[in-house]
Amino acid sequence: MRIIAGEFRGRKLLPPDNDATRPVTDRVKQSVFDILTPMIPDASVYDCFAGTGSMGLECLSRGAANATFFEADRSAVVRLKSNIETVRVKDRSTLVAGDLFRWFADAKSTGQASLIFLDPPYRYLRERPGDLQSLALNAATRHVSPGGVLVFRHDVSDALELPPWTRFDVRHYGGMTVEFLQLAKGVL
Repeated sequence: MRIIAGEFRGRKLLPPDNDATRPVTDRVKQSVFDILTPMIPDASVYDCFAGTGSMGLECLSRGAANATFFEADRSAVVRLKSNIETVRVKDRSTLVAGDLFRWFADAKSTGQASLIFLDPPYRYLRERPGDLQSLALNAATRHVSPGGVLVFRHDVSDALELPPWTRFDVRHYGGMTVEFLQLAKGVL
């Protein structure tokens, strides 16, 4: 695992130490960032279910202003902290270790995120779809800036509508789907 472009290009990241985290391949990451490139400079990024932090750290490398990483798995949090230190972006990073569903529901409105990565364990779509929909709604109404984008990664066989977000692009990579969504007009 590595940063593929920007200021920290080539910097190696610690990979996950178990199968709870599914890292994105360089090919998929490059394809996703080809779409996101114009949105990244000075962005505030939320990396939900961050795992090793690969997506948020890639954004910081490409000029995002800051990134907030949300991760509940203890071993992933340890590796994520190490990756933040390795890339030397501690001053532009915030780590929320714990229940991100509660954080999004309880945190005061920030209205600051312009780019949100939502990459839950695949079981969440089957076991807790309502929680993901509530998270997406809370993000849209309380935590995202106008024009914000949500990147939703999931198993190709799963589908979940995330109102009030509207899909503007979708890509399939083997057994994985990546959806790109923006807020429906008039939400904010």
